[in-house]
Amino acid sequence: MDDASPRPAQEIPIATPIAELRIDPSTPLFRVRSIALLFTTRVASNSSNQMLSVAVGYQVYELTDSAFHLGLIGLVQFLPPLLLMLISGHVADRYNRRLVLRLCFAIEFCATTGIMIASLFPQPSLAAIYALLLTNAMARTFEQPSMQSLVPVMAPRVLLGRAVAAHVSGGRLSNLLGPAFGGLLYILGPAFDYGVCALLIGAAAAASFLLPNPPVAAERPTMNWHSLFAGFRFIWRCQAVLGAMSFDLMATLFGGVTALIPIFARDILDIGPWGAGILRSSPAIGALLTALVLTRFPLQRNGGVFLYVGFALFGLGVTVFGLSTNVALSIASLLLLGAGDMVSSVVRQTIIYTTTPDAMRGRVAGVNSFFIGCSGQLGSFRAGVMAAMIGTVGAVVAGGCVVFATVALWLWLFPALRQVDRPDQAQPFR
Repeated sequence: MDDASPRPAQEIPIATPIAELRIDPSTPLFRVRSIALLFTTRVASNSSNQMLSVAVGYQVYELTDSAFHLGLIGLVQFLPPLLLMLISGHVADRYNRRLVLRLCFAIEFCATTGIMIASLFPQPSLAAIYALLLTNAMARTFEQPSMQSLVPVMAPRVLLGRAVAAHVSGGRLSNLLGPAFGGLLYILGPAFDYGVCALLIGAAAAASFLLPNPPVAAERPTMNWHSLFAGFRFIWRCQAVLGAMSFDLMATLFGGVTALIPIFARDILDIGPWGAGILRSSPAIGALLTALVLTRFPLQRNGGVFLYVGFALFGLGVTVFGLSTNVALSIASLLLLGAGDMVSSVVRQTIIYTTTPDAMRGRVAGVNSFFIGCSGQLGSFRAGVMAAMIGTVGAVVAGGCVVFATVALWLWLFPALRQVDRPDQAQPFR
């Protein structure tokens, strides 16, 4: 055969996907370049969004002295996930997810920079701020399913559990640091705050440009109603995934205590605003401490048992916090709440990532992101309404009891979830 002739197709070397790489399970997690880069995009992007929310809230309230306008900020950030959930998941499955991330970061950078410029005017335009905030929220809606879908393809399978723990902890870390820095930097002026937000988005974009190219699906889904709702159908067919997602929905809806923390700090524990900040940070600290353990010692067996234990600890933390009149006990209960939430989140996310085919991950992640976001917002509304009706302590304790009841009910409704052994293996459809 002539040396210049092309080699047979089977002799052409094909790069091994990252998920299939054989690697020592004890390898330091962030020594894997793709995991470190994705973690960077997660922390930088989410921290920017948290800082932006705090700064916009402060500025709009200073400009208007109106609680109604603060409500409009929440509405502006809630509408895009509500209206674009199905489309954003479909886009993540149809197009290159790395490219989608880059486009989202570009739009977020422009929107944040626009808010910074608007705030430099003597009389900033509220309409411009709301329009740019809406644009930013739309880009975030498309960012979330794409980023979630990249986690299982950017981590070798043997490191997936630890990578999920790191990804979840990155979200908790940014939720902890973002609001604190947003409020602190606002002292230097809203424009300075927004400028730092834009720099963080720039850092996330730079990391996304360094990410390796994800595998491309052999068949890209066409845009139709059947395809748009495919994520819901997939979740409904897999009992383990449905049970895990609905479990988190119920726990977040009824176990959320964040909205009532100011009442506990002022009226029950008598520790004032600084104490409210400590209480609000405690669940994130508990989650981060637990994540440090899980990234070193991943949950490899009895995943279903750990999932239920995590939710039970979450419910116990909620109940004890509601009953406590001691500051140390209240902080300890919130640390326990955060630890239980981290354990259940890691197992839940690992089950979803490994069971969902790569071609469906965007649409499933879109549904998951919507459930998480909506349950948190509705949970705050539920807590406020119940506190007005039956008292603050009663509202929190009732929520904790519902979480315990959900643990018992889900043991019966979703036996496949209870029987999950290795969460890093695909679960059967039944």
